[in-house]
Amino acid sequence: MEETKEIQRVFLIADLSGYTALTEAHGSISAAQIVKRYIEIVQECLQEDSQLVETIGDEVIIVGNDTVNLIQVALSLREKVENEPNFPAVHIGIHAGYVLEQDGQFFGSAINVASRTAAHARAGQILGTEAAMKLVADKSAISYLPLGEMHFKNIAEPISLFEIAAGHSTSNINVTDPVCRMQLKPDTAPGRLNYQGQNYFFCSFECARAFASRPETYTK
Repeated sequence: MEETKEIQRVFLIADLSGYTALTEAHGSISAAQIVKRYIEIVQECLQEDSQLVETIGDEVIIVGNDTVNLIQVALSLREKVENEPNFPAVHIGIHAGYVLEQDGQFFGSAINVASRTAAHARAGQILGTEAAMKLVADKSAISYLPLGEMHFKNIAEPISLFEIAAGHSTSNINVTDPVCRMQLKPDTAPGRLNYQGQNYFFCSFECARAFASRPETYTK
């Protein structure tokens, strides 16, 4: 067994937006296929200084030594997910801190902060913490916007957050199925319904039917 040691690392945590809704709408087999493809996409985005160290359902944990490197991984992951046909959006958090490493596994509050940061991100959004941003020597090399401090559950101190590549929007590229939360191209979406003057797009007849039977459930 390797000696346990405390080291500084940068963590990227990303998971799929609306994965629970997707599972409920399409079943566990379809959800498992989505996750399988998601992991393949994640592996395609890894760079030399980054490593996929853990997967928990649709959540992935990537570790590296350099914030800029992991930002590039995050940007690549978001782009590939957005271009994947009929696929959920991803939300991403990046944080740096000291952790214990033992036999290739990491333990410590830094991972918890990264997870909270990812959970706070909207679909398609990449958030970084002040601790991660402090490791960027040339901040002119990246685009970011300060968002102020946030208080996360079970974390004593407030966390200062930054949005990476602020202002990014997929609204002109993708729409979201309100039932299963998949991203769709409006011109190729299999289904479309108008409800109270607004168009909604669907990945399948089943999702369109579910929406039509209870539209108030999916438009809250």
